[in-house]
Amino acid sequence: MVVKRPIFDSTQLTRRAEELINGASNRYRITVQVANRAKRRRYEDFDNMDDHQMKPVMRAIFEMSDELTQPEIIGDI
Repeated sequence: MVVKRPIFDSTQLTRRAEELINGASNRYRITVQVANRAKRRRYEDFDNMDDHQMKPVMRAIFEMSDELTQPEIIGDI
């Protein structure tokens, strides 16, 4: 049985990544933060087999861009 991944809008992912880069004072630092968040998520989600629809890097970009636009969410940025 082959499980198909949902198709994510690449333009939305690109827009959110650009928001993160533009909102950051240091491009290298935000890149490292996204990588670290993705690595943490990969290990946290390892036990949760239901939530493998989105790759960890994509999820980190979406989460961190939400935190950037919604300051009431506490995050790593």
